[in-house]
Amino acid sequence: MPSPADRRYSESHEWHKIEGSVVTLGISRFAVDELTDVTYVEMRPVGTRVKAGDAVGEVESVKATSEIFTAVSGEIVEVNRALSDDPAILNRDPYEAGWLCRIRVNDAAPLNGLMSHTEYDEKNAS
Repeated sequence: MPSPADRRYSESHEWHKIEGSVVTLGISRFAVDELTDVTYVEMRPVGTRVKAGDAVGEVESVKATSEIFTAVSGEIVEVNRALSDDPAILNRDPYEAGWLCRIRVNDAAPLNGLMSHTEYDEKNAS
């Protein structure tokens, strides 16, 4: 399944989707498949100011714990609370219901340095 075309992708497998001044952040299907069964998700709280490159949370699975990084600076304005009760949402739907957090940004330009869906898929093809 190809990655959605409406996002930009990082080397560390996070996706970023810009909508106005808010960037929604999640992890790719490739990352979810590598982690296998996600068992726990912890994100920094709403109101936290972050800088590009900061860890904004972590995802634990039966296989590993991985930090989640943002490519943009801003303020976390929303966290996907549904993942606290059911972290397996990430396994089922990493691109829609499994989003991790939303960050209000002043400048989305850093996203231009990330990979397009085509570049990301080609890099991670099996």
